Amino acid sequence: MPYDPPTHTVERSLHQAGARLVVGLDEVGRGAWAGPVMVGAAVTGLRRPPEGLTDSKLLTERRRTALAPVLAEWVTAHAIGAASARECDDLGMTAALRLAAVRALEALPVRPDAVILDGKHDYLGGPWKVRTVIKGDQSCVCVSAASVLAKVRRDALMAELGADHPEFAFGENAGYPSPTHRAALEELGPTEHHRLSWSYLDALPRWSHLKRSRVPVDTGEQLSLGF
Repeated sequence: MPYDPPTHTVERSLHQAGARLVVGLDEVGRGAWAGPVMVGAAVTGLRRPPEGLTDSKLLTERRRTALAPVLAEWVTAHAIGAASARECDDLGMTAALRLAAVRALEALPVRPDAVILDGKHDYLGGPWKVRTVIKGDQSCVCVSAASVLAKVRRDALMAELGADHPEFAFGENAGYPSPTHRAALEELGPTEHHRLSWSYLDALPRWSHLKRSRVPVDTGEQLSLGF
């Protein structure tokens, strides 16, 4: 299906409002049953983006994988922050997303003046100046770049985590629901990488006793993947 390429329209409007440095943020892994949630951050300036850049979900795995190293060289700066499966359990998804986003922003070599956040909900909040953009991962260059970089990094990480648990096929499903993933859960129960407060456990009578309630957690020990 044809799609319009992302533009710098929102970035330019923020520059005109006084922001010198603008960063795009996008998350990946929100709906997964296993693995961390990650937030990518990308600073691109107003330069012409690499050919074919768009929301990572609109690209094939092959195209995303080929584009990611090109983007890593092209962007002005980028970083990825993560909140672990345990932190997702303890904090809930909104707080885990904020934690991952702050880690990504703090891993950047420069502090942005404004943030473009994909979606309609501002899970980041102050002190950051945030502009939410629905489908920003498709329409804004810096958010598209963050989307691809975060998706490729998380997929690679899930394949690594899945090496010790081949029955779950994390390299194929990245921790999201799939027939193979469901069958492995029913037979083997959750791994140490699974989110144990998620509702999928309600449908697994053999393992439902493992379901966790949220309790406060010390997030001082950060999992960040800035690069």
